Formats: sequence, structure tokens, C-alpha cells
Amino acid sequence: MTLQRMILGLGLALAIFSNLAAAPAQDPQNTLYMDTKNGRITILLRPDLAPKHVAQIEALTKRGFYDGIVFHRVIEGFMAQTGDPTGTGMGKSDLPNIPAEFSAEPFKRGTVGMARSQDPDSANSQFFICFGDSSFLNGKYTVVGQVISGMDVVDKIKKGAKENNGAVTDPDKIVKLQIAADAGSGKAK
Repeated sequence: MTLQRMILGLGLALAIFSNLAAAPAQDPQNTLYMDTKNGRITILLRPDLAPKHVAQIEALTKRGFYDGIVFHRVIEGFMAQTGDPTGTGMGKSDLPNIPAEFSAEPFKRGTVGMARSQDPDSANSQFFICFGDSSFLNGKYTVVGQVISGMDVVDKIKKGAKENNGAVTDPDKIVKLQIAADAGSGKAK
């Protein structure tokens, strides 16, 4: 083996290791299991990026707030949005809105972000999962997590009509959303 190949191999190993080290570790306290009619979506929440948003999602999840809530806005190639108890896109929880926690984390396929109105500090309970890269959202919406398994299930969520901004007739819903640490422990209701 030549010195050049050894250096190249070492460089490749370091690149792979640095990518692994940069990824957050899976933590059952910050991992969500989202069950739908098509299967399970596993989401790793990112309190390192958005601690207030993650705390709100976790508090609502523990209450069972998201169970039975529909994906009210689903745009092919862009995102699937949920978390509105009214199913209209205008509803929210009884908890206070959360100040923006924008980060440099990019919106890419599988990114989970908080939905909001024109006011950057208006996020509450609604969130979305990106079907593809959506760099135009970078620095304008709060990243709260990443789908770590089940993107094939996300891809099956019923899409809305383009002419109605993704509004869905007879939408799919979250059957159950729970924190992984509570799954099977009897804690999640």
C-alpha cells in the first residue's frame, strides 16, 4: 500500500468519524414514536437546537394532545403539517406560544420544523415534516427534530390539493404519539 493510499484512507476514516460525532445520539427521552395507519415514524427531537419548542412538544405528547390529530396540510414534495386540534390550520394548544429558536440547522428531507404564523414568535403545537430539501425555510423556522426511521411512512401520508394550498380532504392522522422512554411503561396515555 502506498503512502498516498494510506493518507487517503485515513482522511476518509476521519471524515466518516467526524460525521458520526456531529450527529446527535438517540435519546429515549427525546425520541418520539408517531404511529399512523401506515406504520411508525421515529423522530429524534433536538433540544440542543430548540429547547423550548422540544419541551412544549414533549409536554403536549405526554398529555396525549397529538393522538387523533390530522395532517391538515400536506404538499407533495414539500411537507406534511399536523398538530392543530381543529384540523383547520388555525388551532393550537392551551399552552403559551413559543419564542423563535432559529438555528443554522438546514431544512432537508426528514427535518421536523415548527409551524407558525407571520409572527416568528407564534409557534405553539403545530409542526411539519419535510418531504424534501427546503432551504428557503433555513433561518426562518425553528428546527425541532429529524425523522430517523419511517420516512417511507411519511411519504405515504395523503397529499392535499395544490390549488387549496395542500388542504387535505379525508386526511390521515396521528393514531398515537409517544415519547420512546414512556412507550410500554404505562406512562404515556
